[in-house]
Amino acid sequence: MIKLHNIEKFYNNKVIKTFVLRNINLEIEEGEFVSIMGPSGAGKTTLLNIIGMLDSPSEGGYYFLDEPVHKMNEKKLSELHKTYIGFVFQQYHLIDELTVYENLETPLLYQKVKADERKGRIAETLDKFNIVAKKDLFPNQLSGGQQQLVAIARAIITEPRLILADEPTGNLHSDQGKDIMELLKKLNKEGTTIIQVTHSETNAAYGNRIIKLKDGWIEK
Repeated sequence: MIKLHNIEKFYNNKVIKTFVLRNINLEIEEGEFVSIMGPSGAGKTTLLNIIGMLDSPSEGGYYFLDEPVHKMNEKKLSELHKTYIGFVFQQYHLIDELTVYENLETPLLYQKVKADERKGRIAETLDKFNIVAKKDLFPNQLSGGQQQLVAIARAIITEPRLILADEPTGNLHSDQGKDIMELLKKLNKEGTTIIQVTHSETNAAYGNRIIKLKDGWIEK
């Protein structure tokens, strides 16, 4: 599903080149649950953003479903991202001015899903996540755990083949965090590929493989 070949990310000023990622070679198969670990500043989020097409590598090749991402224009990247990838962030990134229902509807509007199908998918998702009673509430009326639940529901409503989760339990207490990890595990068992960035050994263990980064390098 994902092939990274000699990926490097660096920032240039006139005097010095600062590397964030160094010589990353990585393959991730469809259906895997991969955990990326490492200390702060190791390059974890940058790697996730490159995989999620929110950032571009400075050098190297990235193939997604055998398509050369590194050669694509913005329009094609945006299309690929919208069609195949769901993102879950530590900060939830819900739209404060929209209700839970409207937050779930937003990605479907981007995909130009017809009104009847939108209604059906939203109803199904609200039910699946047990948040029907919350549909008319705004994010600031929800607990952290509930907000993250809505964020995951929004990420999967487009039925992506890949979910990228950046510290998905970072702002939650341990019980809420466990619920979120169990949910991600369930989605993975249903066939969704998941890549998470985490500091937590406990959360990393939910994956079937752990990749450790240090100073921008994958540790062997």
